[in-house]
Amino acid sequence: MWYRIGADFILLLHLIFVIFVMAGGLLVLKWPRLAWWHLPAVAWGATVEFTGWMCPLTPLETVLRSWGGSTTYDTGFIEHYLLPLLYPAQLTRDVQVVLGAIVIALNVVVYGWLWRRSREVRPSTPS
Repeated sequence: MWYRIGADFILLLHLIFVIFVMAGGLLVLKWPRLAWWHLPAVAWGATVEFTGWMCPLTPLETVLRSWGGSTTYDTGFIEHYLLPLLYPAQLTRDVQVVLGAIVIALNVVVYGWLWRRSREVRPSTPS
């Protein structure tokens, strides 16, 4: 039972990280210092998508599920509703590259807007 709870926790952590990578720039608009956490997360998320690497959370979750005696994800709420978000059946290399590009594009827009806003707020220095 504890292994399964651990696997569910890892899955939830993974989902939160994915959401942070995709939408964390919106939090940076409110709390600019969060960019020190968000930009490395974006870099990692995009790298994983562009290279096809596997996130280390995935094998950890798989091992915990195996130790807990689970072989499929069709037995609980988390497995049924959240796993398809992280591990879609149609995930191909091309889809991964598109996802990586979306991550970059979303964050370029948010950080570009933040940069532009910061330049407008600065008072001009007298000549």
